[in-house]
Amino acid sequence: MRLPRRRFLELAAGAAVPPVVSRFAWAQSYPSRRVLIIVGFPPGGAADITARLMGQWLSKRLDQPFVIENRPGAGTNIATEAVAKAPADGYTLLLVSVANTVNATLYESLNFDFTRDISPVAGLIQGPLVMVLNPSVPAKTFPEFIAYAAANPGKINIASAGNGTPGHMASALFQISTGLDLVDIPYRGGAPALNDLLAGSVQVMFDNLPTSLEYIRANMLRPLAVTTAERSHALPELPTVGEFVRGYEVSSWFGIGVPRNTPTETIDQLNREINAGLGDRNLRARFADLGATELAGSPADFGKLIVKETEKWGNLIRAANIKPEPA
Repeated sequence: MRLPRRRFLELAAGAAVPPVVSRFAWAQSYPSRRVLIIVGFPPGGAADITARLMGQWLSKRLDQPFVIENRPGAGTNIATEAVAKAPADGYTLLLVSVANTVNATLYESLNFDFTRDISPVAGLIQGPLVMVLNPSVPAKTFPEFIAYAAANPGKINIASAGNGTPGHMASALFQISTGLDLVDIPYRGGAPALNDLLAGSVQVMFDNLPTSLEYIRANMLRPLAVTTAERSHALPELPTVGEFVRGYEVSSWFGIGVPRNTPTETIDQLNREINAGLGDRNLRARFADLGATELAGSPADFGKLIVKETEKWGNLIRAANIKPEPA
């Protein structure tokens, strides 16, 4: 049973502040051992990079290892279920992504309820996806690609990291908005999808900007547009999809969640330390190099983003009749 929107936001806001003495005592002891950050994607993609950068910061900041564990599969549901069923003690964290808000509608039956079983801690970063082509495609600009795809319905393969991932949802929204007929090719993660795009096995992809950027700069991929409402500082000359397709906007974002019933003190401490990292000049520069900007904010702020995105993608999934990949 799903929690009503208001109830979820109330939980995200947290409980009453505990006495100062207990908060201080807790802060002195946490973390006292290794903390696991579970990522529902394979190594090498934007999710993995984001988790490792923040994990390195937290490890140095708190003098305990924050270890990344990749558990890809089932559209991140394997990783999410593992965290949902983990002890609520702050030692198992989830890298939350757009996929979690998609899966809430995409899958009719799961062994967990994301908005019930995962408590939001903090947003990390957000950024655009970039629409990229293999250079073998004759289109040089976004309008040229629209014309090329319209003239070749059902003949252009578009890759994604899997059904329900940001790239897949960006593609679905793009096709509904333009009326184009592209062939969806889902992969088990962004890295293998990108490899096939580079090899020319597929022709186009909406990819997280951090993982495509080096190939764009090396002229190995041709960028057409970014998916956010505003242009990216990493590629300021590149237009947005919304400049050609009214109302189109998609952001890729990541945050941290924990099992429900994790103590409020734990959530608050993690939130403060993560926000401190997002304010660190060196870490901000690393994220800027990847074309991302910081989210930061309170657990409640992150909870509101989750609710908003869940509603948005639920509407698209129903409109496009999107189904999960077969097991």
